[in-house]
Amino acid sequence: MFKRFPFKNSFVRCKVDVRINRVNSSCVSKTNIVSSGLDDVTIPNLTLPQFFEEYHDKFHDFTAIECAVTKRRYNYGQIRTKSSNLAKGLRKYFKLEDQEVVAVILTNIPEFPIANLGILKANLIATSVSPAFTSDEICRQLIDSDAKAIITEADLLPTVKTALQNSSKNIPLIVVKTKNHQELPNKRIDFHQFVGNKVDDVVIPEGKPGDVAFLPYSSGTTGLPKGVELTHTNLVANIVQHNNPVLRFKQEASGNFQEVLPAILPLYHIFGYNVVMNGIPIYGGKLVTMGKFNQKGFITMMENYQDSTIFYLVPPLVLLLIGNSQIERRYLRNIRAILSGAAPLAASDEERFNQKFGNHIQSLQVYGLTESSPLATAQYPKKIEGNELHKGTIGKPLVNTQIKIVDSEDEKNIPLEPNIKGELLIKGPQVMKGYLNRSEETKKSVTEDGWLKTGDIGYYNDEGFFFITDRFKELIKVKGNQVPPAELEAIIRSFPGVLEAAVIGIPHETSGEVPRAYVVPKTGEVINTKNLTEFVNTKVASYKKLEGGIALVDDIPKNPSGKLLRRLLKQQYLNNKI
Repeated sequence: MFKRFPFKNSFVRCKVDVRINRVNSSCVSKTNIVSSGLDDVTIPNLTLPQFFEEYHDKFHDFTAIECAVTKRRYNYGQIRTKSSNLAKGLRKYFKLEDQEVVAVILTNIPEFPIANLGILKANLIATSVSPAFTSDEICRQLIDSDAKAIITEADLLPTVKTALQNSSKNIPLIVVKTKNHQELPNKRIDFHQFVGNKVDDVVIPEGKPGDVAFLPYSSGTTGLPKGVELTHTNLVANIVQHNNPVLRFKQEASGNFQEVLPAILPLYHIFGYNVVMNGIPIYGGKLVTMGKFNQKGFITMMENYQDSTIFYLVPPLVLLLIGNSQIERRYLRNIRAILSGAAPLAASDEERFNQKFGNHIQSLQVYGLTESSPLATAQYPKKIEGNELHKGTIGKPLVNTQIKIVDSEDEKNIPLEPNIKGELLIKGPQVMKGYLNRSEETKKSVTEDGWLKTGDIGYYNDEGFFFITDRFKELIKVKGNQVPPAELEAIIRSFPGVLEAAVIGIPHETSGEVPRAYVVPKTGEVINTKNLTEFVNTKVASYKKLEGGIALVDDIPKNPSGKLLRRLLKQQYLNNKI
């Protein structure tokens, strides 16, 4: 059969034979726009809570999430009930209005999906905040998102309280106790009591699929973190796209069987949020969490949960699995596939992984970004006839998705032919609504006809497989976490004696990249780099620290308009010149 993709200004014809699950290797249109080679799927016209109802009912008694440390757990029925209680409580007791924002500041704990779903059921917006953030970083997000309430955990309370004081906000604070005998200060609301309280006399207006549901923060291609407005439709679409029946290799829970996924990726991050946490209910799988990641706890989890079947990872974690001798081959004996994202995974590392843990494990890469909810491409599993895995590739576009490679200097964004490097542009139902209160930034990132500019450089081959080679955007990726250079530069410039600063990401064996700063002192000033490093590191989350060091320089390269040429600095570093 032939499928016609009705996107504006282009029609793509790709041969698909679903009967034998065969993907035509050539899915490149005559206009050099690449699609999946599979039939489009219907995106349900539902909010995320409406979408989950069927699965929470179907898998009611199956464990949905469990803490690897405390063994605290909830089944799907409990998540449904407790999230509904939370939703009604938020509306009744705090008088929150439609589409107001609630901040979620949690580590990977079993209460995370209850908090998130309860906020969405209340027709509110959830904004996730990194639990590793300092009080300054939390304060900025609370103010920018205009959060009206906070859900956090007891261990994070001192930092969150300081952030609240600095923000001058007087908003409710709901606290999850994760240990026995934890005490809460006065006027702090116990999460467990709150979600255990049934509220009957509240009617919540139905949300719309086009409403904003989730507000993660991303720097986009450049600049400071911005709120990314993801609608219910964006999130539901990406779950459906990623779990397309033709591509899906996960099995539904039944009898004594459940897929078991260690939730190592942070759930506040879009990958952990919508691919891992929100993706698992449709097949009734079980997430296993550990609150704060540490290597010893990770190894213990691997040893104790050898029934795990699927792993979602980022390249630094793949390297940890490969390089740590304490992680034995038997720990992964039931794993069928690992999916790696957030940064490219080298083909040589994929091979090393299979050499250590066995060729029975499919090593698949996915690609996306916060602004695309997040996934745009994926490697197809081996079960699809006619599709041999290509090592090092991020795969092909998801269904309902188009991708083109363009010259970043070409204002018309004309698609390039195969095997020519350029910037990736994405179009599909998973592309964000826009940046919160930043219409100009949105216009720079999404074209009038709906193409999202990724800031990533790559190419596709004659078969339609994509490869990432570089980042045009200046975002630094530390263990999959975003580090915006502009944020660190602003902090450095506030240090006495600093005239200018530029920050780049430099390669690091286990972190992927780490930040390195170049600093120009004011005339006559002497800067103590140790003191400057300590100054910066106390103001940022641990992954943003200047692990790459500080170099004092006479000047920083700029273009004629005064923009910092960070890419030139990075090239000079790689050439061992600075």
